[in-house]
Amino acid sequence: MKKIHEIIVVEGRDDTAAIRKSVEAVTIETHGYGIRLSTWDVIDKAYESKGIIIFTDPDTAGEQIRKRLAKRYPEAKHAFLDRNLAEKDGDIGIENASSESIIEALEKAHCLTASTEAQFTRADLFAWGLDGTPGAAKRRRELGNKLGIGMAVSKTFLRRLNSFGISREEVEKALKE
Repeated sequence: MKKIHEIIVVEGRDDTAAIRKSVEAVTIETHGYGIRLSTWDVIDKAYESKGIIIFTDPDTAGEQIRKRLAKRYPEAKHAFLDRNLAEKDGDIGIENASSESIIEALEKAHCLTASTEAQFTRADLFAWGLDGTPGAAKRRRELGNKLGIGMAVSKTFLRRLNSFGISREEVEKALKE
């Protein structure tokens, strides 16, 4: 079983159970958006000692929790799971994903970069058919899955491309596939 050295921050105990079936790892559960002070303390210690991977559900609540965590932990890694892979009977969550999907998401975890220079622009998204064209959302989803940055609206997708240190070569290779 693959071992993950960083601590994985998830939303709840069902997410923890799914991750432990997939990889050998330690998790911390936020128990939703209202993160307790004691939980913040535990995440602080994990971040400083081993590093953390933020792995929240691919839904609105999960993205809000991710933004909150990312603001406090700027050097954390981020793992993303496609919404289609995390949905079962109308419920969306990491706990619904297969072990293979969880492992792949964790292997593709990215860290935010400190670069202030944007490598990609909206013009790139248009040129690649990822914005402003029929089927753009589907193409962003497919590319986001290949790159491990998740699905997002154009503006957020562009920010992720620039923030996670994705190279132009990686994008162009993934687009060809």
